[in-house]
Amino acid sequence: MKLIQKNKKAYFDFEIEEEIEAGIVLAGDEVKSIRKSTLSLKESYARIDRERYEAYVVNLTIDSNPFGTHTKINTKRERKLLLHKNQIKRLLKKIEEKGLTLIPVEIYLNDRNIVKLKLALCRGKRLFDKRETIKRRDFERDTERDNKIRT
Repeated sequence: MKLIQKNKKAYFDFEIEEEIEAGIVLAGDEVKSIRKSTLSLKESYARIDRERYEAYVVNLTIDSNPFGTHTKINTKRERKLLLHKNQIKRLLKKIEEKGLTLIPVEIYLNDRNIVKLKLALCRGKRLFDKRETIKRRDFERDTERDNKIRT
């Protein structure tokens, strides 16, 4: 597995309850752009179409490849996610019941060089939870630094 990009902001702003791997439908030279890592996961989210049981990722920005074909593709278009129908139904049920959100957390190439997107069922953190995360991270960094100095 080769990690292309990780949405660090999502790990800070949300509590992650469950992660799901999904394929993504790409057009034209988007795969080349992803391999060059000219994309952004910030402010992207996934939505589910209730009528057709299809999942889409919204606001995923993939820049167009300047050396690609002459057709220009909208960089922020909705892209369909490849999930089984029963997976989509289960996700839809959890989103409606518990008030969770689907957010893309990572985009990577799997062992067969296929682009995969890791989605996470998330619940938003409150301000004091974010402060607690910062305190814990600073404490761990300081203790690691102290351990390095002692050895």
